[in-house]
Amino acid sequence: MLSPQIRQYLIITGNYWAFTLTDGALRMLVVLHFHQLGFSPLSLAMLFLFYEIFGVITNLVGGWLGARIGLNKTMNIGLALQVLALLALTVPAGMLTVAWVMAAQALSGIAKDLNKMSAKSSIKALLPKGEEGRLYQWVALLTGSKNALKGVGFFLGGVLLSALGFTGAIWLLASALCLVWLASMLCLKQDLGKAKNKPKFADIFSKSRPVNVLSLARLFLFGARDVWFVVALPVYMATRLGWSDWSIGAFFAAWVIAYGIVQSLAPRLTGKHPDGKSALRWALLLAMIPAAIALGLSEPRVLLLGLAVFGVLFAINSSLHSYLIVSYAKEDGASLDVGFYYMANAMGRLIGTVLSGWVYQSAGLAACLWISAAFVALAALISLALPTALATGQKM
Repeated sequence: MLSPQIRQYLIITGNYWAFTLTDGALRMLVVLHFHQLGFSPLSLAMLFLFYEIFGVITNLVGGWLGARIGLNKTMNIGLALQVLALLALTVPAGMLTVAWVMAAQALSGIAKDLNKMSAKSSIKALLPKGEEGRLYQWVALLTGSKNALKGVGFFLGGVLLSALGFTGAIWLLASALCLVWLASMLCLKQDLGKAKNKPKFADIFSKSRPVNVLSLARLFLFGARDVWFVVALPVYMATRLGWSDWSIGAFFAAWVIAYGIVQSLAPRLTGKHPDGKSALRWALLLAMIPAAIALGLSEPRVLLLGLAVFGVLFAINSSLHSYLIVSYAKEDGASLDVGFYYMANAMGRLIGTVLSGWVYQSAGLAACLWISAAFVALAALISLALPTALATGQKM
C-alpha cells in the first residue's frame, strides 16, 4: 500500500502532467494558427508577452500566497484559471484579436506558474529534512516527466490543429482539464505547504544569498533557451526549411520528450549531491553549443544535431537548478523561496520570448543563437558565487 506522502506526490504529479499537456498544446496551437494567419515573428512573440509578464508577477506573489493559504489551493486555482484561459479562446474568429489573445495568455501565464510553483514547493513539504538524494530524484522525476508531457503537448497541438481546427482543439483541451481540476479538488491534501508562521508580504523577496544568486543564473539560462526556441526556431523551420505544421509539432514533441527523459536521469549524470561547482561546469559546456550551431547554420544537419546536444545539456542544467532551489529553500514556507526563483525563471522567459521575435525578424536565427551563447556564459559566471557545499534549509 502506498504511503500518504507517495499518494500526494502522485496526485501533484498527475495535476502537473495534465496541466503541462494542455499548456504545451496551447503554445503550439497559438504559434502555428496565428503564423498561418500571417502574423510576423515579432507579433507572434507579442502574443506571449502577457503570458510571461504575469508569470513573473505570479511567481513573486504566488509563493507568498501558497505559504499563507496552502499549496493545494494555489494548485487548484491554477488549474481553474487554465480552464478559463482555454475557454476564452473559443470565441468566434472575429473576436480573436491580438489584445484578446494576449489577455487569454496572461490568464494562462498566471495559471501555469501557480501550478508549477505549487508542484515544486510541495515536494519540500512531503519529504523529511536530510533526504537530499531522494529530494533530487523526486524533483528530477517531476521536472523531467513534466517536460516529456510538454513535448507530447506540442505534438498534440499540431495534430489537433490539423484534425479539429483551432476552436475544436481548444474545446477538447478545456473539457479534459476541467475533469482533472474537479478530481484535484476532491483528492489533494488540505493543509499542504501552509507555513506555520504567516509570512508578511515583504517576505516575497528572498533574503537568502544562494537563492538570489541561483535565481539570477536561472534568468539567463532560460533566456538563453527561449531567445531562439520559442518563436525563431518554429518560424525558421516553417519558412526557411519548408516544414509542415505537423512536422514542426512532431519535432518539438520529440525534442522536449527526450529533454524530459534526460532531466529525469540527471541525478545519474551529475551525482546525487551536486553543488555550485556542478552548476558552473554544466553551464560552461552548454555555452559552447549555440555558438557552434550559429557557425554551421547553413547546413540543416548541424542545426538538428546541435538541437539534440543542446537539449541534453540544457536538461541537465535545468534539473540541477531545480534541485538546488528546493534544497536551498527554507523548511517553513518553502514556496516563498521557490516562488522568487521561478519569478526569475519567468523573467528570463519573458526576455527570451521578446528577443526571439525581435532579433529573428531583424537579424535572423544566427543572431538569436549568439545571444543564447552569451546568456549561458553569463549564467556560468554567476554560478561562481554559488555555495560549493549544500546547507539544506538554511539561510546562507
